[in-house]
Amino acid sequence: MWFSFWRSRDRFSLDHLRYLTDQLTKVQIVNDVNKDFVIEALRSIAELITYGDQHDPTFFEFFMEKQVVGDFVRILKLSKSISIPLQLLQTVSIMIQNLRSEHAIYYMFSNEHMNYLITYSFDFRNEELLSYYISFLRAISGKLNKNTISLLVKTRNEEVVSFPLYVEAIRFAFHEENMVRTAVRTVTLNVYHVGDEFVNRYITSTPRTEHFSNLVSFFRNQCMDLYRLVSETLKNPGSDSTSAITAVVDEIEDNLYYFSDVISAGIPDVGRLITDSILMLLMFPLLLPSLRIVDTNDMQSGVVTSLYLLCCILRIVKIKDLANTIVAALFYPSETFTKFSRGQVNGYASDCGFTSVSQKPDDNSAECKAEYLTVDVPNSSSSSGLYPESVMSENNCSRSNLALREVLLAYVTKGDDVQVLGSLSVLATLLQTKELDESMLDKLGILPQRKQHKNQLLQALVGEASGEEQLFSSENSSMRDSIGCELNTYLEKIKELYGLSYLCSDLVTSPRVPRFQVLDALVSLFCRSNISAETLWVGGWLLRQLLPYSEAEFNSHHLELLQVSYKNSATALVKEVRGFWPDLLITVLCNEWKNCKRAMESSYPPKEPKCVLFPTQILSSEEDTPEGSSFAAGERMHELAKVFVVLHQIQIFTLGRPLPEKPLIYPPGDLPANSRAQTSGLDLSGPKPGTEVNLVNAVPCRIAFERGKERHFSFLAISVGTSGWLVLAEELPLKKPFGLVRVAAPLAGCNPKIDDKHPRWLHLRIRPSSLPVLDPAKFNTHGKSKTKAFVDGRWTLAFREEESCKSALCMIVEEINFLHDEVHRRLKPLLNLETSLDLSGLADEVSSSNTTSSNTTPRNSV
Repeated sequence: MWFSFWRSRDRFSLDHLRYLTDQLTKVQIVNDVNKDFVIEALRSIAELITYGDQHDPTFFEFFMEKQVVGDFVRILKLSKSISIPLQLLQTVSIMIQNLRSEHAIYYMFSNEHMNYLITYSFDFRNEELLSYYISFLRAISGKLNKNTISLLVKTRNEEVVSFPLYVEAIRFAFHEENMVRTAVRTVTLNVYHVGDEFVNRYITSTPRTEHFSNLVSFFRNQCMDLYRLVSETLKNPGSDSTSAITAVVDEIEDNLYYFSDVISAGIPDVGRLITDSILMLLMFPLLLPSLRIVDTNDMQSGVVTSLYLLCCILRIVKIKDLANTIVAALFYPSETFTKFSRGQVNGYASDCGFTSVSQKPDDNSAECKAEYLTVDVPNSSSSSGLYPESVMSENNCSRSNLALREVLLAYVTKGDDVQVLGSLSVLATLLQTKELDESMLDKLGILPQRKQHKNQLLQALVGEASGEEQLFSSENSSMRDSIGCELNTYLEKIKELYGLSYLCSDLVTSPRVPRFQVLDALVSLFCRSNISAETLWVGGWLLRQLLPYSEAEFNSHHLELLQVSYKNSATALVKEVRGFWPDLLITVLCNEWKNCKRAMESSYPPKEPKCVLFPTQILSSEEDTPEGSSFAAGERMHELAKVFVVLHQIQIFTLGRPLPEKPLIYPPGDLPANSRAQTSGLDLSGPKPGTEVNLVNAVPCRIAFERGKERHFSFLAISVGTSGWLVLAEELPLKKPFGLVRVAAPLAGCNPKIDDKHPRWLHLRIRPSSLPVLDPAKFNTHGKSKTKAFVDGRWTLAFREEESCKSALCMIVEEINFLHDEVHRRLKPLLNLETSLDLSGLADEVSSSNTTSSNTTPRNSV
């Protein structure tokens, strides 16, 4: 019988299908003899039914008439080999996925055959079998709609009492294999989005509701993995730990997007179930308590990770009650949440009670032990004293009474760079969370000025007092009542549902106080010298969002602090004019001006919250720069330029002026007639290998680029505007005094020095011609170089006599000074604070300089 299977027959014909089904019906036992035939028959039937569904409906009519699915089930019962269930699940999955006829799908889902296969006791210890089974469930879920789903459920008294597809799928929701978890999510989302009222009631009834709390518990365990990784990375940084953090972050965000997709299905009570689980299992016992300010580096990772997770939840999970409850919780002192954490909280908990992401979550794991975070700050409830020290003092402390909202502001004023960035990210995320009521944002002090004015205008139009009185009153009673009412509503919800009482009089303060506190914190941020430029850009973006139109809310002290900070930054930038990279300073400033302007005017913050998990080293002073490293000096120059640009743009912003498209920089000046560049015949493009130059000012020298291979060259140092080069040229014997350029290197940063023991030797440092930071393709998303750091080269030039060596040194120093002076001259309008305060006049001056003799300003006029 089995040999007749291989006789010649049209493969895609009804006769062949009839033959296969007849032979399959005759199978009474499955063993090693006929196993291969059964597997091939199952596979071929799947091909024929798929072909017939698209070309000949009689194929599937015959399939239904013979009730072949029943034979599939019978074969499964007879099988003792793992290969038969594998092929059967694959066969049914292929058929369901490829059937287009709705009538065919109805047949496949009827007669309880699918439910039998779903609930069959497969041996899932075989990973391949589990994979086929999960694919089978996913294939079925892909064909669900309001008509087909009724074929897979059992009902009693118009209520769903059994839904095997859903129940069996969520059994694997927390499987250790990520592909399995992903497939289960697809199945559940397909079920949720059908929108069947009876199925939805089944899903949200006990014990199925435990699935949603288990999802959050599983998510919490992933968060704990992230806490551990970040903590370990701070102790032992490396590329492996960075990639591990990235992988966990991707999983965490995928989980949150899954929550968002579940909520978008619109199933009643699911949003409430997820909200309650997030608050009770994650937010109250872990994230919010761990925001307490730390005074040791060991605890920093917990704070930073919690700030990131808080941003993620607010940004991705779109539930109004969740967002508003979290904001209301920020007005509580951090000690309020210790009852949820059993009195011991921080961002990095011990292993007690927590499972890995490959294990099914345990609700008791929320009782894990950890350590307290501590804070040295006062409870500042007003904006009195607008100095940065007024927001947080290290000596006058009120650890337990400091509200979490004030903790965020305290991090902005006194935290390290990642804490500042994390706090700013939370404030920016809150500002962009559409689910938050505007009154809640106003109470936080981050309601944008345009929305604040709009609300005041509406109050003036509908209020009982005169419109002018209400619009311009700083103590708008209607607005204050509205804010207090909305916030009180959520405070009462927290008390009623979660048992947390709020005992603070801060709610009765002026509605302008929170705004002043935020403004004070941002101004103090711009006065700090130990914060990275990119973090300051986030602060600048937030300031622009809060005050997009006018400078009215800046007081004289704010302006004074910002001016002092600007002057300090300008002073630091001036030092770079005589540093390693003056030839690229103007280019960097122009590039970063455009980047900063684009970032300030964007609708989104310039950095993603996940960046707090990948801190970068800040090189803001010469002490931070490794000795002799031009690459590190270039990074420092780039950082200082970015800081200067944002502070300069904030100066313009405080005047209520629009930002110009380009920085105010003088155009290039003409070269003096007797300069070495003119004499040599070089143009602005600079010396290229093979370029002919006049060697009238050159000094003969020798240099060996390889051991034992000394070469003779003529040496020139040349500056053209803000560029300069060290040139080694070979003399043309038949065309003296001309020669051809063989080697050229940057003039800036060459640090010329005559050897102490050999006065005819001149040592030169040769730095790269460009910085990797100017090429985004060479940097990854976290600002770290994809390539190895550049290493400076060294030239040692040997001259015939000491006087020639000294002459070469003087030539280099003179040309470097010309270059420095030209850079300083062009930057003069940008570096002068008093000039910056009269932007209109300065713009006119710069504009006129383009068409007048200012273009010919001598290079040493500064």
